[in-house]
Amino acid sequence: MENSPKLSRRAFLKGTGGLIVTFSILGKVVSAQEAGRDIKTRTLKSVEDGVVDSYLAIDKDGMVTVFSGKIDFGTGVRTGLAQIAAEELYVPLENVTVTEGDTSLTPDQGPTYGSLSIQEAGLNLRLAAATAREALLSAAAERMNAAKEKLTISGGVIKAQGESLGYGELVSEKRLSLDVNKDVRLKDPADYTIVGQSITRRGLPGKITGDFVYMQDLRVPNMAYGVVVRPPAIEATLEEVDEDSIAHLTDVVKIIRKGNFLGIVTESEWSAVRAGREIKATWSTTESLPEQSRLWEHVRNTNIVKDDVTSDIGNVDSALENPDRTLKATYDFALHTHGSIGPSCSIADFSGGKLVNWSSSQATHRLRRELAEMFSLAEEDVRCIYLEGAGCYGRNGHEDAAADASLLSREVRRPVRVQWMRHDEHGWDPKGPPTLIDLQAGIDDQNQVSAWKSTFFIPQGAGGRVGLLPASLSGLPTTAELNPGGITNDSAIPYQFPNVRTLCHRLETTPLRPSWIRSPGRMQNTFANEAFLDEIAAELGVDPIEYRRQRLEASDSRGHEVLDRLEILAKWENRPSPKQDSGDRMLVGRGVAYVKYELKRTYVGAVAEVEVDRYSGKIHVKRFFVTHDCGQIINPASVRAQIEGNIIQTTSRTLMEEVTFDREMVTSLDWATYPILRFKDVPEVVIELIGRPEEVPWGVGEPAAAIVSACISNAVFDATGTRLRSVPFKPEKVRRALKRKYEYK
Repeated sequence: MENSPKLSRRAFLKGTGGLIVTFSILGKVVSAQEAGRDIKTRTLKSVEDGVVDSYLAIDKDGMVTVFSGKIDFGTGVRTGLAQIAAEELYVPLENVTVTEGDTSLTPDQGPTYGSLSIQEAGLNLRLAAATAREALLSAAAERMNAAKEKLTISGGVIKAQGESLGYGELVSEKRLSLDVNKDVRLKDPADYTIVGQSITRRGLPGKITGDFVYMQDLRVPNMAYGVVVRPPAIEATLEEVDEDSIAHLTDVVKIIRKGNFLGIVTESEWSAVRAGREIKATWSTTESLPEQSRLWEHVRNTNIVKDDVTSDIGNVDSALENPDRTLKATYDFALHTHGSIGPSCSIADFSGGKLVNWSSSQATHRLRRELAEMFSLAEEDVRCIYLEGAGCYGRNGHEDAAADASLLSREVRRPVRVQWMRHDEHGWDPKGPPTLIDLQAGIDDQNQVSAWKSTFFIPQGAGGRVGLLPASLSGLPTTAELNPGGITNDSAIPYQFPNVRTLCHRLETTPLRPSWIRSPGRMQNTFANEAFLDEIAAELGVDPIEYRRQRLEASDSRGHEVLDRLEILAKWENRPSPKQDSGDRMLVGRGVAYVKYELKRTYVGAVAEVEVDRYSGKIHVKRFFVTHDCGQIINPASVRAQIEGNIIQTTSRTLMEEVTFDREMVTSLDWATYPILRFKDVPEVVIELIGRPEEVPWGVGEPAAAIVSACISNAVFDATGTRLRSVPFKPEKVRRALKRKYEYK
């Protein structure tokens, strides 16, 4: 047998031919806090894609554990997945717990991004739970000698003719695996009692009372504290370290220098903070960044490595040769940082050639591969465990902090905790890249748009893997793979014109490490497209909602319904923009935007109401009205919370947020230099959900963010007659624009 090919577990089970019906049980699910050296890397259960017990387990008491490769970082995924499992299994919601983002327990379902957790992982879980339920029914029918169709289930108990069997009794007899049946009978939505209900998000009460345990609260035995001293400039090299400069700190465990990586491990957290501040190191000087005042010139002149044509209808060049009128505009969207309220944190335990790492990474399975590469380990010798931290909605510093802690732990052979400071987070996390968009429309002598042309200047990859910072500094292996997709989404438009061409120039480099950050590409591209469509509507003297309705495909009934309901919800007055100037200091306007996310899922329409101080240039967003169609709604309360979060966070990004830098490095290192929206400026958000229980569920975490910037720009135009095309809309930009229009100082 030694020469026989190695069979997968699934292939072996299929080869046995028979049956049946139980799936493996976990006697005890080991929590992240309990994970110790004895179970550091061992795969504790199946994590194979498409196998029931990869997604859930039932113990002898009938309690259900869901295993999810997707994680919850304030999005409500944990609660939504529990609802899906409870519904399909006919068990009380309180009988379901969720384990997430542990590479030894959960399947690799890809990073948590793209609003795909419920849409994809939720569907996998629903099918697995339904497969398990049907298997349990078959087992019960055999045990009770009853017809399967005569059985009923309530509260995890199967009943027939006065007999009853709990799930725990049925799964305790055998330990076989079961493939997920993609054609399994699903529960009729008309019979739902849990899915579709507003359930308080798990963990939320503890977050309100302060009892919730975040990544930053975790401690493990024999733990030391680490700090990493960052270069004073990007691409600076470490020339000299004066180790005696911290000799007065008596609990220093070790000073680690590897290439341009300088770390210190101490016995106490305060000593680590002091050591990072007080150690004397000499670095080279370097000016690797462009001048920020010439950023857009730099972007436009960056080498193009690839062109993606995302739509090509008719003959745009011919249509633009001799139009009756031509509209042209350029839009830009600044670099953004994630601005996580709690800076990144990680604990690593690297010993015996094996590594366990705790972090708030949204991509623990990917992080495992990255750490394995960095330290030349087999993947099975690395275990990554997720613990919730401050939300980031993208790749912030979590992975880099995880690599920091892992490298320091390897050097001292004991667990090490690394807690980034604010200047680490703002200075060194990867950034949402700058985006530049040129748009052009031709208008014929019939007052109709004959052609739409748009050109996007975007990175060749923003997403996928970003190289690990400590690996780059120390000279250890790290691969910065480029994800060619994603960032081009919504460059194409949902509107019908006879000639359309949308082109994405993929740029070789970007000034700072690029990363995905909430609604990457979709937000920037939708901003330009929806604001420019408003420019066209204004030029044609048409109401902005009516013009969108005219340009949508007649067959897209869901898109039309979103706009129709939005008009009613916002009490929209049908008229062109801008409105007549009232002469008041405070100018009031409204603006609309619409998106069919990625042209294939979640529909969102929104109206923003704004006030603009014509003297100071300050914009106050008073209110947002949102109509939202994401198909089947698992938890309306979570959906509303996500929409509100989208609106508030993106209002902040639109009005205030911008990474600043000099020739050496990022200079917006605190909340004074990178301000975010405060409570007093949070807009009211009025939401109408369009529930479709018979449809598949679509994503919620990003789509509503995509329309915010255009809504605000269009509302400011309605109020002032001045078009804002450069995010963020800071008061000084608005003042300059208004000065040109009103000649105010």
